[in-house]
Amino acid sequence: MATKPKSKRAAVTVHVPQTRDDANTAIRLIGIDQRELARIEANMNDELAAVRERYEANASPLRDAIQSRIDGVQIWAEANRATLTRDGKVKTAQLPAGELAWRITPPSVTVRGLEAVLQRLHIMGLKEFIRPKEEINKEAILETPTAHPVRAVEGISITQREEFIVTPFETELSEV
Repeated sequence: MATKPKSKRAAVTVHVPQTRDDANTAIRLIGIDQRELARIEANMNDELAAVRERYEANASPLRDAIQSRIDGVQIWAEANRATLTRDGKVKTAQLPAGELAWRITPPSVTVRGLEAVLQRLHIMGLKEFIRPKEEINKEAILETPTAHPVRAVEGISITQREEFIVTPFETELSEV
Protein backbone atom coordinates (compact mmCIF):
# COMPACT_ATOMS: atom_id res chain seq x y z
CA MET A 1 0.00 0.00 0.00
CA ALA A 2 1.44 3.33 -1.02
CA THR A 3 1.85 6.01 1.61
CA LYS A 4 0.31 9.39 1.08
CA PRO A 5 2.78 12.17 0.32
CA LYS A 6 3.14 14.49 3.25
CA SER A 7 2.37 18.10 2.61
CA LYS A 8 5.17 20.37 3.63
CA ARG A 9 4.45 23.72 5.13
CA ALA A 10 6.83 26.59 4.76
CA ALA A 11 8.79 27.27 7.92
CA VAL A 12 7.57 30.29 9.81
CA THR A 13 10.16 33.01 10.05
CA VAL A 14 10.31 34.74 13.36
CA HIS A 15 11.41 38.35 13.52
CA VAL A 16 13.11 38.95 16.85
CA PRO A 17 13.18 42.61 17.86
CA GLN A 18 16.69 43.84 18.64
CA THR A 19 15.80 46.99 20.56
CA ARG A 20 13.05 48.39 22.73
CA ASP A 21 11.83 50.47 19.78
CA ASP A 22 11.72 47.34 17.58
CA ALA A 23 9.64 45.55 20.25
CA ASN A 24 7.29 48.53 20.49
CA THR A 25 6.90 48.58 16.70
CA ALA A 26 6.20 44.82 16.68
CA ILE A 27 3.48 45.24 19.35
CA ARG A 28 1.92 48.09 17.35
CA LEU A 29 1.90 45.90 14.22
CA ILE A 30 0.36 43.04 16.21
CA GLY A 31 -2.47 45.39 17.19
CA ILE A 32 -2.98 46.47 13.59
CA ASP A 33 -3.05 42.84 12.39
CA GLN A 34 -5.45 41.80 15.17
CA ARG A 35 -7.87 44.58 14.27
CA GLU A 36 -7.67 43.65 10.57
CA LEU A 37 -8.30 40.00 11.48
CA ALA A 38 -11.36 41.09 13.51
CA ARG A 39 -12.63 43.06 10.48
CA ILE A 40 -12.14 40.03 8.21
CA GLU A 41 -14.00 37.78 10.68
CA ALA A 42 -16.83 40.32 10.99
CA ASN A 43 -17.14 40.54 7.19
CA MET A 44 -17.13 36.74 6.94
CA ASN A 45 -19.86 36.47 9.56
CA ASP A 46 -21.93 39.13 7.79
CA GLU A 47 -21.66 37.22 4.51
CA LEU A 48 -22.41 33.89 6.19
CA ALA A 49 -25.47 35.37 7.87
CA ALA A 50 -26.76 36.68 4.54
CA VAL A 51 -26.18 33.33 2.83
CA ARG A 52 -27.82 31.44 5.70
CA GLU A 53 -30.81 33.82 5.64
CA ARG A 54 -31.21 33.35 1.88
CA TYR A 55 -31.11 29.55 2.11
CA GLU A 56 -33.38 29.51 5.17
CA ALA A 57 -35.89 31.59 3.21
CA ASN A 58 -35.76 29.03 0.38
CA ALA A 59 -36.07 26.10 2.79
CA SER A 60 -38.92 27.48 4.91
CA PRO A 61 -41.76 26.76 2.44
CA LEU A 62 -40.43 23.22 1.96
CA ARG A 63 -40.31 22.64 5.72
CA ASP A 64 -43.89 23.89 6.02
CA ALA A 65 -45.05 21.66 3.14
CA ILE A 66 -43.31 18.61 4.63
CA GLN A 67 -44.85 19.20 8.05
CA SER A 68 -48.28 19.74 6.51
CA ARG A 69 -48.02 16.44 4.62
CA ILE A 70 -46.78 14.62 7.74
CA ASP A 71 -49.76 15.98 9.69
CA GLY A 72 -52.16 14.86 6.94
CA VAL A 73 -50.64 11.37 6.73
CA GLN A 74 -50.78 11.08 10.52
CA ILE A 75 -54.49 11.98 10.56
CA TRP A 76 -55.15 9.38 7.84
CA ALA A 77 -52.99 6.76 9.60
CA GLU A 78 -54.73 7.30 12.96
CA ALA A 79 -58.12 6.88 11.25
CA ASN A 80 -56.89 3.63 9.66
CA ARG A 81 -54.63 2.44 12.48
CA ALA A 82 -56.49 -0.79 13.16
CA THR A 83 -56.13 -1.88 9.55
CA LEU A 84 -52.53 -0.70 9.22
CA THR A 85 -51.38 -2.40 12.45
CA ARG A 86 -53.56 -5.50 11.98
CA ASP A 87 -55.50 -4.63 15.15
CA GLY A 88 -52.36 -3.74 17.11
CA LYS A 89 -50.31 -6.83 16.20
CA VAL A 90 -47.60 -4.73 14.52
CA LYS A 91 -46.34 -1.20 15.08
CA THR A 92 -45.16 -0.57 11.51
CA ALA A 93 -47.15 -0.35 8.30
CA GLN A 94 -45.44 -0.74 4.94
CA LEU A 95 -46.67 1.38 2.04
CA PRO A 96 -45.16 1.40 -1.46
CA ALA A 97 -43.47 4.79 -0.88
CA GLY A 98 -42.37 4.21 2.71
CA GLU A 99 -43.42 3.06 6.12
CA LEU A 100 -45.48 4.40 8.98
CA ALA A 101 -44.55 3.54 12.54
CA TRP A 102 -45.87 4.16 16.01
CA ARG A 103 -43.20 4.15 18.71
CA ILE A 104 -43.46 4.76 22.43
CA THR A 105 -40.56 6.77 23.75
CA PRO A 106 -38.74 5.73 26.93
CA PRO A 107 -40.12 7.29 30.11
CA SER A 108 -38.47 10.51 31.23
CA VAL A 109 -38.79 12.66 34.32
CA THR A 110 -39.25 16.41 34.07
CA VAL A 111 -38.95 18.56 37.18
CA ARG A 112 -40.36 22.08 37.34
CA GLY A 113 -39.59 24.21 40.36
CA LEU A 114 -36.59 22.21 41.55
CA GLU A 115 -36.29 23.81 45.00
CA ALA A 116 -39.99 23.29 45.82
CA VAL A 117 -39.87 19.66 44.66
CA LEU A 118 -36.76 18.99 46.74
CA GLN A 119 -38.44 20.54 49.78
CA ARG A 120 -41.56 18.38 49.29
CA LEU A 121 -39.44 15.22 48.96
CA HIS A 122 -37.66 16.10 52.22
CA ILE A 123 -40.94 16.78 54.02
CA MET A 124 -42.43 13.49 52.80
CA GLY A 125 -39.33 11.56 53.88
CA LEU A 126 -38.54 10.45 50.32
CA LYS A 127 -34.81 11.08 50.61
CA GLU A 128 -33.99 8.05 48.42
CA PHE A 129 -35.08 10.16 45.45
CA ILE A 130 -32.55 12.91 46.24
CA ARG A 131 -28.92 12.57 45.17
CA PRO A 132 -26.24 14.02 47.40
CA LYS A 133 -23.70 15.71 45.18
CA GLU A 134 -20.14 15.33 46.43
CA GLU A 135 -17.39 17.28 44.78
CA ILE A 136 -13.91 18.48 45.63
CA ASN A 137 -13.74 22.00 47.08
CA LYS A 138 -10.85 23.26 44.96
CA GLU A 139 -11.04 26.76 46.37
CA ALA A 140 -10.51 25.45 49.92
CA ILE A 141 -7.50 23.40 48.77
CA LEU A 142 -5.92 26.47 47.15
CA GLU A 143 -6.35 28.41 50.41
CA THR A 144 -4.46 25.81 52.50
CA PRO A 145 -0.80 26.34 53.38
CA THR A 146 1.79 24.38 51.40
CA ALA A 147 2.51 22.03 54.35
CA HIS A 148 -1.16 21.01 54.80
CA PRO A 149 -1.80 17.22 54.50
CA VAL A 150 -4.42 17.74 51.76
CA ARG A 151 -1.62 18.79 49.42
CA ALA A 152 -0.04 15.33 49.80
CA VAL A 153 -3.20 13.43 48.78
CA GLU A 154 -2.50 11.30 45.72
CA GLY A 155 -4.46 12.57 42.74
CA ILE A 156 -4.43 16.20 43.85
CA SER A 157 -1.92 18.47 42.22
CA ILE A 158 -1.70 22.21 42.12
CA THR A 159 -0.25 23.62 38.96
CA GLN A 160 0.72 27.10 38.02
CA ARG A 161 2.40 28.34 34.90
CA GLU A 162 3.68 31.55 33.48
CA GLU A 163 2.13 32.83 30.28
CA PHE A 164 3.45 35.47 27.95
CA ILE A 165 0.74 37.78 26.69
CA VAL A 166 1.00 40.66 24.25
CA THR A 167 -1.92 43.09 24.39
CA PRO A 168 -1.66 46.04 22.04
CA PHE A 169 -3.28 49.24 23.27
CA GLU A 170 -6.59 50.11 21.72
CA THR A 171 -8.81 53.08 22.10
CA GLU A 172 -12.38 53.50 21.08
CA LEU A 173 -13.83 56.55 19.43
CA SER A 174 -15.66 58.80 21.83
CA GLU A 175 -19.26 59.66 21.14
CA VAL A 176 -19.85 63.22 20.09
